[in-house]
Order: sequence, then structure tokens, then C-alpha cells
Amino acid sequence: MADQADDAATAIIEQTLNEAELEWESPESGSYVVTLPGTRKLSTTLSLRLGKHALSLTAFVIRHPDENDAAVHRWLLERNLRLYGVSYAIDSLGDIYLTAKLPLSAVTPDELDRLLGSVLENADGSFNTLLELGFASAIRKEYAWRVSRGESTRNLDAFTHLTRPQD
Repeated sequence: MADQADDAATAIIEQTLNEAELEWESPESGSYVVTLPGTRKLSTTLSLRLGKHALSLTAFVIRHPDENDAAVHRWLLERNLRLYGVSYAIDSLGDIYLTAKLPLSAVTPDELDRLLGSVLENADGSFNTLLELGFASAIRKEYAWRVSRGESTRNLDAFTHLTRPQD
């Protein structure tokens, strides 16, 4: 029975990824690595792993914040209350991920598509906020360094409120 559920879930996963025209690979049976394109975060790498009873999803969001850990973690926990199907988590190094677990019986094209959308929205949509909360000093230093060398600051445009001179 489990093999039939695995086969059905495998077919649904591969069909859904192909229909969404996502870049993906399967490095081993039951394991998928998917690249979700973004706008703020240029891409999010998502891992899908078929287990005996469930499909697990894990997506890297950002590395451990340089500063302001408590505010970052509070923001993540408050945000978890509003998320669909996924939640923010941190690993032993403090790096931030989005995770989900879905029973194999609930793996349908529609549900998988909703989870992919939720991962993308919450990795890409929150990216600048998380950078601002956890890396403001690094953003300011990067901006100052680029200005001092005459380098483009275009990719820091989203953070002009952090980099403009204070009155």
C-alpha cells in the first residue's frame, strides 16, 4: 500500500513541477530539489522528500542574522500565525528555513501548488524585511563601501531608508 502511495505522490510531484515549468532535479528516488524564481530573493531552493507516510518540504530563506536575533525571531513567530501550510524554522546554526510536512494522502496537484506558492511568497516576500531586521549594519557598510569606490548601489535600492543620510 505504501508503494502505491509513493508512486502516486511521485507522479503528482513530477507532473506539478513540470506543469509549473519549474527547474528541478531528482538526485535520488523520493528526493527533489526545486528552484523557485523570485523577485526580491532571486531564487529559493526547495527540497522535497518523500517519506514512508509524508512529504516533507524544506526551503532555505536566509543565513543566521548578524544582529537583532530577538526581533527577527519574534517577527518569524508572529508571521507563522498567518502562514498557509508552511512555517518558519531555524536550524542549529540559526539559519532560517521554511518547512512543511504533508501526509501522502493529501498530496494532490492543487495542494502541492498551494504549498509551492506559500513557500515562494514567504521566502521571496519576506526577504527584504528579514535582511533589514537582521543585517541593517551590513547593508549600511556595503552601501558606504560601494559609494566610496564609485560602484553601483542599484541592488540596495530597496534599503534607501537605511542608507540615506540621517538629519
